[in-house]
This record gives sequence, structure tokens and C-alpha cells, in this order.
Amino acid sequence: MAPISQPDLWAPWESATILQVRTSTMKQMRGLSITTGIYKLPRTTRVFCSFTGLESDEHDLTFHGGVDKAVHQYFPGHYKDWKEEHPEAEEAFEVGGFGENLVVNGGMNERNVCIGDIIRVGGQDGVLLQISLPRQPCFKLNHRFGLKGFAAQTWKKSRTGWYYKVLEEGWMEVGDKVTLVERKYPHWTIERVQEYLHRDKDNLQKLMELEKIEEFGDECKNAFKTRVAKLKAEEEEKANGGKKKKPEVWQEFEVVEKKAETSRIASFILERPGEGEELDPGFFVRLKLPNGLIRPYSIVGGTTNRFQLGIALEEDSRGGSRYLHEIIQQGDKILAGNLTESIPCSPQSSNHIFIAGGIGITAFLAHMDIYSQINWNYTLHYAVRSTEDIPFRSLVEKMRSNVVIYNKSKGERMDVLQILKDRSWNSFVYSCGPQRMVEDIIRSSKECGMSPEEIHLEAFQIATSGDPFTVEVKKTGQVLTVDREKTLLETIREAGLEVDSSCETGNCGTCRVEVCQGRVDHRGSGLSGENKANAMLSCVSRGIGHIVIDF
Repeated sequence: MAPISQPDLWAPWESATILQVRTSTMKQMRGLSITTGIYKLPRTTRVFCSFTGLESDEHDLTFHGGVDKAVHQYFPGHYKDWKEEHPEAEEAFEVGGFGENLVVNGGMNERNVCIGDIIRVGGQDGVLLQISLPRQPCFKLNHRFGLKGFAAQTWKKSRTGWYYKVLEEGWMEVGDKVTLVERKYPHWTIERVQEYLHRDKDNLQKLMELEKIEEFGDECKNAFKTRVAKLKAEEEEKANGGKKKKPEVWQEFEVVEKKAETSRIASFILERPGEGEELDPGFFVRLKLPNGLIRPYSIVGGTTNRFQLGIALEEDSRGGSRYLHEIIQQGDKILAGNLTESIPCSPQSSNHIFIAGGIGITAFLAHMDIYSQINWNYTLHYAVRSTEDIPFRSLVEKMRSNVVIYNKSKGERMDVLQILKDRSWNSFVYSCGPQRMVEDIIRSSKECGMSPEEIHLEAFQIATSGDPFTVEVKKTGQVLTVDREKTLLETIREAGLEVDSSCETGNCGTCRVEVCQGRVDHRGSGLSGENKANAMLSCVSRGIGHIVIDF
């Protein structure tokens, strides 16, 4: 291929020439177990292009391919800029590195091609294409070039490339002319679309204009439609006096199924009338039990109107799990409050490591099911008392090639430090288990030099009892006594005061209060180290002696 000149990126173009046509079958991504179509190679003969793309070109259909993303083009001149900005990855920045199908000279780039442009490739039996989408880069670019966070740089610098849909099938090859046939939206270049897709996301006027462009592929069309609806709702809310705190709404659900998963773990399916919306992974629900207790539980999967829980009978139960195991039966009614997302996805990570103990697996089952479907690299390290103590066995079996089980009854022990030392590049760690497991991960991650941004921790068993202490509320001067078996959060509520809360297990940080004076026995993972100097989690942490708080 001849050297590529660096044209004026804003100069208009009307015709160009194909330098390379590139395709690939799905191949294993280097250093991971997943497959990818990013490693494309030049074709030396004519290639047929159908409505779903080039002959013999395979896609990970979760994020690429399909009629809206049939063909990808990337401006080859960008590679020179990437090399200069990232000399540590210079060798990776060669033409074809972005997995593009078309390499074209003549200066076509994000600043001079527009959404909806209709382009002819070749002659009478050639292809008619239409620009449908800017590329939305995923974690595979980070991994391809060995640069954490690299994918976001591509849209920040408007170097993503773009996708075509195929209007007329035909043939293409190196040397074919590329000609602009029609330009419907001359003001909407790929770069300008990215401005409102990624950077200026609150410009309602421009987003409404973009929403009306029918030539967009569904990915952008739906994104703009969702954002416009959100901004209109916010404007209406503002006009009506601003956002007001909504009280938690408790809705009645029926226990339509209760069954034993193991000798100490039961699953419950709760349902109320209506279809409901599909829940993303990582949600939990607060249940208000007839005995007055409020307890949060991870959702295994389901919708807003029908979902499944897995609940272990805790040996030191404070009443919640015992009530559900021993009293609640199929057909009974129960109140459910907020459904809250607690465990994030980390879409820019190359690899995902789940570390769970016992019932902690319920927090991750939905994640792993989705990750399997969308071709993300993950491993579950799962510590159990025995194999007979594994709940939701059929779901775990589906993922068995990605699961490592540590059976305590056979003397098997999970070595958290070694797991973290052996992690692959750009991994994200999720953990849910007893407090000692969480503390082990914190210690081990520090020893491995991991950043807190690379880890999400949840504990399901945190001791909340302890020595009694007194609390002065700064604003009112009111003094409260927190008894041995009560939490600060419970004591505040009993006094008629209100503090926001969600998980009530020390994981989310919603119940945080400011500590103006005194010492605290910090528990839970919802506060960073620096925040512990002047705040505490009222649901699990305890004061020492006397403290002064504000909220």
C-alpha cells in the first residue's frame, strides 16, 4: 500500500480510491478467551458486499455487524497521530488496527463525511452505501492497543471511524473509485454528531434535531430519543418546582414460588400484576416483612413485576432470613420497596473477575449470564461449604467453563492474593461475600498495587452490634443513645428523624452521615478511606463513646 498523505481534515471531498478491503473470521482475542473480528486482513480479489456486510467477514454481533453496521471505514491518517501520542504502543498503530473494512485515500474523515451521505463504490456492479452511525468503541480497542481507557479517547478526539448500511449490494476491490452521490445533512458531520452524543449531552435543541434524522442506525436513534425524553422530563420537573424527594413506595407482591435450593438456602419468586420492565444485572430489593423488619436482598433476575431472590438462613439471623425461611409460604403477600442498582458493569475492562462466597453468588448471577451473551471475558471464583451448598445449580452449570469452585469440606481454600496477582491485564474485580472475604480482597489488592476504581466490594454479613454510644445531632442538639443491638440508623428513625438509606448492609453509602466530632468504628465498604475522616455509614458503623453528627 502506498504511503498515506496527511490532507486537511476539514477539506471537502468528492471522490477517493480504495487502498484496502479487509475482512476476518472470528478469532480468539490475544490474552483472553473470547473471540473477536478485529484482526482483519487485506483481500487480494474482488469481494461481494451484501446488506449485512462483506463476504467472509465475521462480527461479534453483540456490538458490531448487522444492517446498520455492515461496513466500517477508518481514516488511515489517524494512525500517525496515535503513534505520536502513544509511543509506548507505536507498533500496534498500523493500518487495520481498528478492525476497519475499508482503507481509503482522498481524505475522508470524521470532519468531512456526514450522517446520511450516500456513497458509490466501484462501477455498474459496485455497491451503494449510506453512512448510518459513528462507531461506538468498546473495551476491545483498549485491549487491542494495550492502553487502559483508550476507547474513550477515540470519541473525545473524533477518531472513531463510521459505519455504513448497504443500499445496493455489489462488488468492491482495491482501486475502486469512491464517489459522493448525495449529501442530505451537510451540517451533521460525524464529528459534530459525536459532540452531542458524547460531550454536550444536555443540549435539548440539538438533540431534538438529531432525533429527527431517519437515516441514523437504531443505536444512535434510540440514544437520542432516550436522552430527549429525559431532558424534557427534567425541564418539566424544574418548571414544577424542582426535584422533590419521593417517599419509598411499598407495593404488594405475592410469593408465587418458594423452594429449597440447598439445606440452608431457599429461592423465592415474587410477582405482582403486569408485565414489568426487564431488570439490568446488579439490582437488589428492599422487603418489608410482616414482623416489621426491612431487609435488602440481591435479585437473581427478572422484571420490575416478577423477580427471583436467593436467601440463606443465617446462623446469627436478626430476624429477616429466619422469618422468610420459617414463616413465609407460597401464596403469602409481602411488601417490596425500592429496586436499586448496586453492582456496576465495567464496560471498558478487558476481563471481569467475580469473587463470591456462599449466598454472595446471587449478586452476580445476572451479570455472568449477560456477560456470556455479549462475549465478555469473565471468571467466577466461588467459595462454598460443600458442593451440596451451591444454590441455582443449573445457572452455575451453564457457566462451568468460567467457574472455579473452592470446596471447604474438601479442604480447598481460595487464595485471593494469588487470584489478583494472576489477573490478566485491564481486569475489574467484583466481590460479594462475608466481611472477612472483603477485608482479604482489600489487603490483597493493595499488595498488588490495584486502584480502588478497579474493584467493587459488597459484604452480606457485617456485625452491627457493639458497645453502646451516644450521638448528638448538631442541628438540634438532641442526644440519642444507640444500644448494643441497635444501629445508628435505627436509632435515628426511632427518634422521628430521617436519613436516606438503601442497601442497609454498608455497601452503597446512601445512609452516610457527617461526623463532626468523635471517633468511629468503621464497618462496610460504602465509604472510601479519605471519606472516613469525616463521615460514617449509619447502617453498620458505630461511634466510640460520644460522637456529634450532621445530616
